Amino acid sequence: MIGLVIHGSRNIFTVKTEVDGACVECRIKGKVLKGVEGFYNPLAPGDRVRFEPDAAADGTGLILGLEERRNLLTRFNQKGQSPQLLAANVDMILCVTTPASPPFRPRFLDRALVQGEIANITTVIVCNKYDLSQDDPDVEERLEDFSRIGYKVLRVSAKTGEGMDHFRKLVGGCTSALLGQSGVGKSSLINALVPGRNIRVGAINEKYDRGNHTTTMSLLEEIPGLGDKGTYIIDTPGIRRFVPHGIAGDELASYMREFAPLAGTCTYGLSCSHVTEPGCKIMEAVAAGVIHEDRYESFLRIRDELLEPSDE
Repeated sequence: MIGLVIHGSRNIFTVKTEVDGACVECRIKGKVLKGVEGFYNPLAPGDRVRFEPDAAADGTGLILGLEERRNLLTRFNQKGQSPQLLAANVDMILCVTTPASPPFRPRFLDRALVQGEIANITTVIVCNKYDLSQDDPDVEERLEDFSRIGYKVLRVSAKTGEGMDHFRKLVGGCTSALLGQSGVGKSSLINALVPGRNIRVGAINEKYDRGNHTTTMSLLEEIPGLGDKGTYIIDTPGIRRFVPHGIAGDELASYMREFAPLAGTCTYGLSCSHVTEPGCKIMEAVAAGVIHEDRYESFLRIRDELLEPSDE
């Protein structure tokens, strides 16, 4: 039988069957799944798997194999020192941020956008809690710059309903993954789409002005009544520090949208580090204001992190 992974941890996964929509608690047969070697976790919500029901225990089964993936949303898990699967087979990444409570963190967005480019998945910035914005000029400047370089930016409030009609139209008929730090309101956005769903949401830690983890593992939610093809949203755990996965440090410029056209055009060509070399077109673009200086600072930080493993 074929089923869709809803959520799971360790070696136990909830799989929704394609035949009748029943949910089956499945273990991986033999505890090792071919094709997922090297990952922190073998499966993610959105994966399609082959499984067989366990005749001896109703509602349980064994996962036999993994269907071919269209794409993967990953990050580098520093604790496990390996890539972690967050979602599979998605049409869109919804990178959620807030103007306040918790504070706006554009460098997290920079990292998430890089991962979207690596995975070749359309990424949209969703600024939730926009009712708290108070027209902050620093927030608006960065949001406008993300728009300038080609990213769609939505300003919404799950609390007041501002912008939610646009959000509903965006996600309708798609499988999307919500990505963001703790406290930005990912679960609240799903609750706003499905009245009565009431996924548990966490309060902001007043001492540190950041969210507490309430979603501890990725979970696929079906959203009824939106689109003819079915609408699914994968709510991923809040991430405080996002380290991209899948490229080397010297490849990073090709995965930052406004840097990419300049990569390879420097005096030193593709060997340019874009840090100290004369004739660097990327540094010239920063000086000219074509590349935002904060984006360049993100580039330097991410590049250093990606280079660290190869330097050890």
